[in-house]
Amino acid sequence: MKTNLRPKRKVTRFVSIFALLGLILVSLPVFSAGQTEPEPGEVKKINLALGDIETVETLHLLIALEKVRERGIDVEMISFKSEDVAAQAVVNKQADIGIGTPYALIQNVNAPIRIFFQLSTLLFFPVVNTEFYNSWKDLDGEEMVVHSRTSGTLAIANLMAMKNGIEYGKISYVPGSEVRATSMLQGNIRATILDSFNKEFLMKEAPGKFKVLPMGEIKASDEALYANAEFLEANPTVVRILVEELVGTIKAINDDPAYVIEQREKYGLLPDLPSELEPEILPFYELAAEGNMFPEDGGGAEAAKQDFEFYGVAGQIQGDPASLKVEDFWYLKAIDDVVK
Repeated sequence: MKTNLRPKRKVTRFVSIFALLGLILVSLPVFSAGQTEPEPGEVKKINLALGDIETVETLHLLIALEKVRERGIDVEMISFKSEDVAAQAVVNKQADIGIGTPYALIQNVNAPIRIFFQLSTLLFFPVVNTEFYNSWKDLDGEEMVVHSRTSGTLAIANLMAMKNGIEYGKISYVPGSEVRATSMLQGNIRATILDSFNKEFLMKEAPGKFKVLPMGEIKASDEALYANAEFLEANPTVVRILVEELVGTIKAINDDPAYVIEQREKYGLLPDLPSELEPEILPFYELAAEGNMFPEDGGGAEAAKQDFEFYGVAGQIQGDPASLKVEDFWYLKAIDDVVK
C-alpha cells in the first residue's frame, strides 16, 4: 500500500506546483510583439526617408523593417541626396519617418518633429592621408569632409577643432561613409570621418597610407529615428510595432552578431553589395556589439541628455544643456511602453 501511495503524492505535489506557476504567470504582464496590431485609423504604410544609401551599417534597420512588414505594415524606403533634404521631407509630411539627429532643425526653426528611437551611437574615426597630414594641428586651414550639415560627423569635426585649437579652411559635405572612403583611396579626399566598417576597409586596401587621429571617448547619437509629432500622436500602435521590432532585432544582434548574416540571407537584403565587402559584415557587427553601438533601450531621456552635451559643445545646439527639456526634442511614449 505504501509503495502504491508514494507516486500519487508526487504527482499531486507536481500538479500543485504547476498550478501555482500557472497562477503566477497569469498575473504577470505578457509581452508578445506579434499580438499588437494597428488601431483603426492608423496608417498601414510607413514612408521612411533615408538621406543616404542602404549599406552594411543599415542592415540592422533593414532587418527590423522586414519584421514590421511581416506584421502587416508596409514600409517604403525613400532615398534622398542628404539628411537635410530627408528631414525637410518629414517636416513637410512628404515622408513619415526620417533618420538622423535633427536637434538643430528642431531648435532653430521649431520644426514639428520629435526623435523617438536612438538607432545607433557614434562609432566614428577621423582618418587622414599621411602623405599630407599626421596630426590635428596639420589640419589647421585645411579641408575636412563630413557627411552632412546635421550629422554626427560634422559635430565630431567641430568638437575636435575646438579641442585642438584649429580652424578648418573648408568643410565639405559628401554623404555616405563608403563614398568618402572610396574618394580617400582615389586621392580626392585627404581628411574625413568614417564609420568603423569603412575605416577598416580603407586600412586593408592601402596599408600605411592612412592614419586614424586620436579623438577620445564620445557618447552621443549617430543616427536616430524621428517623425512629425502629428504622425507620432496619430499612430501610436504603428510606432510601437516599429520600436518592438527594432528592440528585438538589436537584442538578437548584440547576443549573436552572426544573426545579421542569417537574416540578410533570409530576406535577400543588400543584393548588390560588392562581394569584397561581404566578409566585412560580421566584423562590423561584432565591433558594434562590443562597443554598444546599437542600444537595446532605444536611448530615451538619457541619450537625449548626452546629445545635449555633445551637440552643444559641437555648436549644433544652443543654450545650457542642463536647461534643455527632453520633451522639446523627443517623443518617449513608444520607448517607455516597449522597454521600460
